[in-house]
Amino acid sequence: MNKLHVLWTTGEKEVAMKVIFPYLINAKANGWWDEINLIIWGPSAILAANDEDILRQLQDVFDSDITVEACLACTDAYSVSDKLAGMGITVRYMGGPFTEYMQSEAKVVTF
Repeated sequence: MNKLHVLWTTGEKEVAMKVIFPYLINAKANGWWDEINLIIWGPSAILAANDEDILRQLQDVFDSDITVEACLACTDAYSVSDKLAGMGITVRYMGGPFTEYMQSEAKVVTF
């Protein structure tokens, strides 16, 4: 299985809009990866929950059949857990799962 996990930590909107989302959508559309998983961790949770441009891009991610998870500890810290879960994002504690991702044969990239 050719799988990619993208750890999105930055709260910088431009990085998300100009780098992360275009890569995710193009990678899936072009079959560069069999599976892609976006992980929202840290300040990116604020953008994912509150920025209209980011919300539109996240819809494109969902439409591209890319899975999206978010770290519960982080989303609780920013008071956005319920909002992200309501969007269909899997919100859970990510320390263990992320460690498993890094220890697996899947690739992990961080922004």
